[in-house]
Amino acid sequence: MSQERRDRAIPDARPFVAPCRDLSPGAPLQWLALGWADFKRAPAISLAYGFFVFLLSASVAWLAWKLGGYVLLISALSGFIFIAPLLAFGLYSVSRLLCEGRKPKLVRTLRAIRRPLGNAAIFALILLVIFLVWARAGLMVHVFFPMDGRPQLSDVLTFLAVGSAVGSVFAGFTFAAAACSLPMLANRDVDVVTAVVSSINAVLRNKWTMLVWGLLIVGITSIGLATALLGLIVTIPWLAYATWHAYRAMLDVSDWPPLD
Repeated sequence: MSQERRDRAIPDARPFVAPCRDLSPGAPLQWLALGWADFKRAPAISLAYGFFVFLLSASVAWLAWKLGGYVLLISALSGFIFIAPLLAFGLYSVSRLLCEGRKPKLVRTLRAIRRPLGNAAIFALILLVIFLVWARAGLMVHVFFPMDGRPQLSDVLTFLAVGSAVGSVFAGFTFAAAACSLPMLANRDVDVVTAVVSSINAVLRNKWTMLVWGLLIVGITSIGLATALLGLIVTIPWLAYATWHAYRAMLDVSDWPPLD
């Protein structure tokens, strides 16, 4: 039997889900510390990525305000959580290069994400669909809880409460699917399904830890949004690097070959 036929006869021994480690609820604080250390080691490229995210976010916010007023603007800003993981995709390669002892440069980073770009595009399509459904859901909330003219405080609070409840469902699924999948796609030769299932499994195995991590992400991202989006220049790279270290701490991906 030829070598080629023998290789075909051997089934793929890689598991469908990456093995997951159990972590303590205090682990996210260590991820943030490691992420901040990466930020300080590569400040120029971090700020460049952050400024790009700021410009993109500001453009989307301005367009939402022009097209739909404050209702669409609130939906767009609250839906930022759905697309933020994808915006940070290139930054995962920065942490990867730092972990490998290589100096991250913009050209080298773009080259590192070129190979997994196809899988990232598939994941981007999934996030886009979720974001559009959420935007539509936000408009439907406005239909059932209208705030025309000068709404009362009680009307505003009701709108925000219902909108937050609906959005938490979408955000929870997005968080579970993206927590480890995008760093895994940026680091290993793996398909989208395996990466997403591994991420969801890791979140379910570490519920309390990931709850703490999710609350920290929401809090830090809210600071970025509350500063007229300027804070995103720092918070997005910081959270991206921390997410990379969260992925490395939770998943054992040794069964998948690293990307070149």
